[in-house]
Amino acid sequence: MAYTLKAHIPGLVARVMVQVGDQVEAGQELAVINCMKTEMSCQTEKAGTVRGILVAEWDEMEEGSPMIILDD
Repeated sequence: MAYTLKAHIPGLVARVMVQVGDQVEAGQELAVINCMKTEMSCQTEKAGTVRGILVAEWDEMEEGSPMIILDD
């Protein structure tokens, strides 16, 4: 089953830390959002393989916007 990491705050994507095909562990930082000059880590709740990256650096995010898709 796929898991989608969603933005937990509005802001700009400062960095994407993974690439398609990467294996990730629960709690790993996948991306960073810049909100009001503060960098906020976006971490996955589940382990898996990165299937898709839906964002790029400097994309504007709203709370709940999908960012990265993982496969189990």
